[in-house]
Amino acid sequence: MTAVLAAASADADLFVAQNVFFGLIAAVMIVAAWRVVTTRNVVHAALWLVLVLAGVAAQFILLGSEFVAVTQVLVYIGAVVVLFLFGIMLTRASMGEDPSVARERRGMATLVAVLLLVVTGGALLDTFTDTRVVVTEPQRAAEVSDSIFSAYIVPFEAVSVLLLAALIGAIVVARKD
Repeated sequence: MTAVLAAASADADLFVAQNVFFGLIAAVMIVAAWRVVTTRNVVHAALWLVLVLAGVAAQFILLGSEFVAVTQVLVYIGAVVVLFLFGIMLTRASMGEDPSVARERRGMATLVAVLLLVVTGGALLDTFTDTRVVVTEPQRAAEVSDSIFSAYIVPFEAVSVLLLAALIGAIVVARKD
């Protein structure tokens, strides 16, 4: 009887710890996402994006989906953000603020942001009001990879070719002739 109570107590402690870590990671992600859109330096924005994407990977680990978390790190942090940084550096993008552009579009950007927040929040509340995520058994990496790479191999390869074309385009634009 005591073993059952100890196991139930351990499960309850784990559930509380998961909630605490979820909240901490979510708070860091929200701050980093805010910095992505408010920083004046493009390189700093890309680095804040790395923190947001790392938080997404951490959330996947909390859900028991290690394969998706590792894929998140390899594909998004390891490839896409590096591609962004190469593109920024090769095209010699403005590293600071352009005052003329910032002033004239700030009002429209605020309006669009508020509109998107209202629409997204309404859709989320309408869709997930009484839904609860229950993780009964974590998925095996083999199941996830088979489902991704069997049905979606063509889109996966198309995205890789698109990223390669973007990198080649950035190099061509940055070349001096």
